[in-house]
Amino acid sequence: MDRRTAWLLPAALAATLAGCAAPMADPRAAAITQLGASGRLRAAINFGNPILAHRGPDGQPVGVSVDLAREAARRLGLPVELRQFNAAGSVVEAVKAGQVDLAFVAIDPVRAADMAYTAPYVIIEGAYLVRETSPLQRNEQVDQAGTRVVVGRGSAYDLYLTRALKSATLARAPTSPQVTDLLLAQHLEVAAGVKQQLQADARRLGGLRLLPGRFMVIEQALGVPRAHTAAQAWLSGFIEDMKASGFVADALRRHGIEGAVVAPPAGS
Repeated sequence: MDRRTAWLLPAALAATLAGCAAPMADPRAAAITQLGASGRLRAAINFGNPILAHRGPDGQPVGVSVDLAREAARRLGLPVELRQFNAAGSVVEAVKAGQVDLAFVAIDPVRAADMAYTAPYVIIEGAYLVRETSPLQRNEQVDQAGTRVVVGRGSAYDLYLTRALKSATLARAPTSPQVTDLLLAQHLEVAAGVKQQLQADARRLGGLRLLPGRFMVIEQALGVPRAHTAAQAWLSGFIEDMKASGFVADALRRHGIEGAVVAPPAGS
């Protein structure tokens, strides 16, 4: 080994060791760059799903998604801006247009073309509502010729039933909370939506009943623009902590939500 080679080897080793010792990029800082590009965390709050959010007595948004948005902003050191929507379809369009940084939405393969998700934080049920006099008694009987099912436009139920129904046809209300009113106004056969919302409609209006059980399970997650991989990675860890710590369960109890359960840990 000549003198020049003997000198280069230790230098190369030192450079390699220095590279290994260099700190890795801070995932929180990378998430802040993507989620806080506007100087604040713009979180989409959807009033179309009463499990997630509703307006309080003062008209301000309250609910599980509101609590999670505020906690994420606190941990990131960003001010939070709660952008309010009445339908899931409008939320998805706002994400695609770059008008919000974070959305609380149901996981669906159609939406995945434009959005990256965390694992789910709560799981809720989709149910069918019919008139008391309807001959339909089971979920399996809904998909038949002549049956018209009303859903909220762009909702998880709309996306799922568009794929699943073979013989029944879909009618679309502007938002999910309007499906029962449209069912009655247009003399349709079935309304589909969040079980709790439909139960409340049945109590409010009378003459209606839910079909037993559920026709789908909906996984609610946090979504970001698909290119925001750093944000998705940080939020994935955040939501697992929120489930494991009891934050999500406490929020469900605090807001009096029944019929929704905390999702299991990711990968379980």
